[in-house]
Amino acid sequence: MMDGISFHPGLCHIHLYPGELLAWLLVGLIAGFLAAKLVRGQGLGCLLDICVGLVGAVIGGFLMSLLGINETFHFLGTTLVAFLGASLLLLLVELIAGGRRSI
Repeated sequence: MMDGISFHPGLCHIHLYPGELLAWLLVGLIAGFLAAKLVRGQGLGCLLDICVGLVGAVIGGFLMSLLGINETFHFLGTTLVAFLGASLLLLLVELIAGGRRSI
């Protein structure tokens, strides 16, 4: 019986259990929606908000590690880091797109 999804790319082992997967989807939705409201003035739709939030979580986590912050964040901290990363992502998209609303 499988308890969760396991990824083994190289030496990195990632285990996603159903509760954790749902939590990450919720973090992505909240962070992506809030970032889209801040940067664009409106949400992008449920699926795109989740995608932007999850990519934002990766960007935010990477930036935190560059700053030497390697703590484990709980739900609110993770959502804040994902929100900051998602906001940065959307600002970069706006900058590259020249203000066009292509997303």
